[in-house]
Amino acid sequence: MKKAKKKITARYIDLDKEIIFDKSGSRITESRARSISQEVLNEVVGRPSLTGAGKESPEIKARVPLKLKKSLLLEAKRQGKTSSELIREALEKFLRSA
Repeated sequence: MKKAKKKITARYIDLDKEIIFDKSGSRITESRARSISQEVLNEVVGRPSLTGAGKESPEIKARVPLKLKKSLLLEAKRQGKTSSELIREALEKFLRSA
């Protein structure tokens, strides 16, 4: 049975009128709250980009037979790499020789 998520609601707090402190004891003002929220929104979520800092790394998806996937996973484990690394290496090698 799934646990029901708790719904949290909060009233608006004017941080320039009410005094609220963070864990380190610094006061959180409206300006600081905006700055913190902007920092969080600017953070890149997920794995580091392969294209470049702050840029998206596109995904390529392909369907393969189960036997091929199992072979890929075993080889990746044997080499101490991820399956994505092996796929990228194989694709780059193939395209260089094309």
